[in-house]
Amino acid sequence: MKIHLPFKGITDSKLKWLFVISLVVTLIFFQIMNILNLPLKNDTTLLGIISFEFAGKISSAQNMIQSWNEVEKNIAGISLGFDYLFLVSYALTICLGCVFVTRSFSQQNKLLINFGAILAYAQFVAAILDSIENYALIKILLGSQQEMLAVVAYWCALPKFVIVVIGVGYIVLGLVLYFLIRIDKSMKQKVL
Repeated sequence: MKIHLPFKGITDSKLKWLFVISLVVTLIFFQIMNILNLPLKNDTTLLGIISFEFAGKISSAQNMIQSWNEVEKNIAGISLGFDYLFLVSYALTICLGCVFVTRSFSQQNKLLINFGAILAYAQFVAAILDSIENYALIKILLGSQQEMLAVVAYWCALPKFVIVVIGVGYIVLGLVLYFLIRIDKSMKQKVL
């Protein structure tokens, strides 16, 4: 069974440019997120906002919030709000990358093609999980005491990161294969 890739009507050259543009925007957003995260790192939140995402318990999340001063709490709120832009950007970029890599595989590699298609669609699942996680964390940051919010944030963050990491890994390995195949073809043409 073949799973159809998203962006089916877009040519390879347009897809490549969309991926590059999306990648640049995502890298800029990623850098902004890193800058916002710097003041949120301390002994309680070693990874900043990521520690907050993985608190898992309302008491842990509240300890993290208490470790931040008022400015840092505001930065955490800005970071969670800005993440709504970032999640659209990274989901689109990884999806486009998966589609580009998948299109470069020969039709004999049906397993890799189907896996790439699933990963492409899965990035939008990651974005949905990220948005739910952000909502739960914003509620906690605003003072909610509901234990379920910390649990929801944790169980949205975990699969989100897994999906994103597998997607990025697929793209990196796929691009390495893509360029190795192109180099091999050009060397064979030079020999002929």
